[in-house]
Amino acid sequence: MSSNGVVVSQEIAKSRKYRLRWWTLLVLSISLVLIAVDTTILNVAIPTIQRDLGASASGLQWIVSSYILVFAGLLLTFGFLGDRYGRKRMLQTGIVLFALASLGAAYAQSTGQLIAARAAMGIAGAMIMPATLSVIIDVFPRSERAKAIGIWSAVAGVGVPLGMIIGGWLLESFWWGSVFLINLPIGGVVVAAGVMLVPDSKDPKPRRIDIPGAVLSTGALSALLYAIIEAPSRGWTEPLVLATFAVAGVLSAAFLIVEKRADQPMLDISLFKNLRLSSGAVAISFSFLVMMGMIFLFTQYVQFVQGYGPLQAGLRTVPLAIGFMIGGGSSGALVGRLGTKSTVTAGLIVISVALASAALWDVSTAFPIIAAELILLGFGMGITMAPATDAVMGAVPEEHAGIGSALNDVTRNVGGALGIGVLGSLFGSVYSSNVSDAAAVLTGDLAAAARNSIGAATSAAADLGTEAGLTLTTAANNAFMDGFGITMLASAALTLGGALFTLRYMPTRDVPEAKDIRAQFEPETVRTGNLAPVPVRVRVDHIGR
Repeated sequence: MSSNGVVVSQEIAKSRKYRLRWWTLLVLSISLVLIAVDTTILNVAIPTIQRDLGASASGLQWIVSSYILVFAGLLLTFGFLGDRYGRKRMLQTGIVLFALASLGAAYAQSTGQLIAARAAMGIAGAMIMPATLSVIIDVFPRSERAKAIGIWSAVAGVGVPLGMIIGGWLLESFWWGSVFLINLPIGGVVVAAGVMLVPDSKDPKPRRIDIPGAVLSTGALSALLYAIIEAPSRGWTEPLVLATFAVAGVLSAAFLIVEKRADQPMLDISLFKNLRLSSGAVAISFSFLVMMGMIFLFTQYVQFVQGYGPLQAGLRTVPLAIGFMIGGGSSGALVGRLGTKSTVTAGLIVISVALASAALWDVSTAFPIIAAELILLGFGMGITMAPATDAVMGAVPEEHAGIGSALNDVTRNVGGALGIGVLGSLFGSVYSSNVSDAAAVLTGDLAAAARNSIGAATSAAADLGTEAGLTLTTAANNAFMDGFGITMLASAALTLGGALFTLRYMPTRDVPEAKDIRAQFEPETVRTGNLAPVPVRVRVDHIGR
């Protein structure tokens, strides 16, 4: 009997791995926080980096994009390698590389050096992220995983505001490189604690390295992310963007064909026939799509429309993390009471309601109202993400937990990139259309910049003088809120569509009742009584995955 009332075998209960499982979870959660903090902390530092390094707009984009492209492109490959060579080894190596790359980023003397360091951090992140979830699958028995994944998700959610808060404070006190140096002490603690608290695990029957699968998956994911990143600025119908989408499609098709024919594929394509996995992946994708789109616009809203600095803006994202922690922490109990299908569907509906409510914000909306709706949004995310993640992982054999975790991470990253790309484009078109007349007082590049960015419009307004500047600022703020409202309504509609999908396709129960188990596993002749019953050994914790 475990501490929370879950019955486990005596052999498991006596193992060191089981006794230390909650401490292991803490180390894994902090490892994930490290990645989440780094993502948001960079967004806060971008203006300072641009000034100090003299980075161009293209250079700034690649400082952000180099990490995303490398990280997402290598997730499946490193998830597979973790299964083959050891997940603890992959985790520890990734954290050390992440710290070293962060050191290089902190002292970069040029845009090119910083881009290279960020790419190296992307490699390390792809090693870390799949390993965290696959170790959880190894150390927790099936009956405790929903709770463990809920805590893991909730703690990771803290990284979003934490990165902005720490970044704002560091930028007010030190130089921009300090936002990367913060990764060194965190990484050192995680590595030291991981030596003692993270057990090693790997596939007991490792498969051959699938080189064609690794190359094709990396190319397909990188091309897809590149096209999504470039589309908002270049245009979705620009030839380069369309060509890159086509390359991503061809490589993806080739990957599916190669994996389907391979004797030992990196990713078993037949897994997607499992409705738990497919519907869980859809729920994760939709959740991250709307969340990343929301955060992308919210940080601009509090800084440019409401006039707060980076630190104050970061503090105003804390309610989102609070809601995420409440939702993630309570998701296990909700799944136990309602089941995965009902919990995930309800979570997506809560997200949709929160986003629709945010569409009503205006320039002067009071923070208590904003905070309440952010808590609601975070709560919906928490009760959606944890059970959806558990559904995906439950559909993958435990010995392949690394590749399953990587698949889960891919859905997050592609969904998040689509959120910023698609929703950002929708917002941009509305904003640009509504601010065009006011921006006509500017000339040349200034006018174009003001039509593309409220930050540029605000900066230009400061140089115009009192009356003209106030007119442009008011017009830009109103145009921003128009675009924000329409984008939030579109996000709410998308999320509601995801809820309808899970309601239709996600299995009602995770584990069939006893009579259903017998019906599924006993031969017809046994059930009809024509032959003597044959004992059937059933591992209930794998059924329904």
